Amino acid sequence: RPSVVDKKERIGDLEIDLIIGKNHNGALLTINDRATGILLMGKVESKQAHAIEAKTIELLKDYKPLLHTITSDNGKEFANHQNIANALQIAYYFAKPYHSWERGANENLNGLVRQYFPKMSNFDSITQQQIDRVVNILNNR
Repeated sequence: RPSVVDKKERIGDLEIDLIIGKNHNGALLTINDRATGILLMGKVESKQAHAIEAKTIELLKDYKPLLHTITSDNGKEFANHQNIANALQIAYYFAKPYHSWERGANENLNGLVRQYFPKMSNFDSITQQQIDRVVNILNNR
């Protein structure tokens, strides 16, 4: 990805990941801006690429004019990356395998989200209101 992304000075360079629920049922899609640290988060019922694609576009569509790049890991849930890139007119990049620090802000943010939705939490019962509350808390800390 371009070196400007590493500087964390430009709004619109994003990192994306999934937090998986108990027994691999349900997940939370987390997206953060590298410069501002702003979190966007939404619940997905499955880790299937089409579900991740739809939720990513839904969460980012209103910010489309501000977006430049997005970086994910190499999980198969991001297999529809080209559809995401086309829909949002954004450059899509992958971190190198086992280089989680290339998405370090997102990994850290996922740790903060886990304070509210701990490992082994059943994501089936999480409401959008609960998600919005956590996003509000983390974005205004």
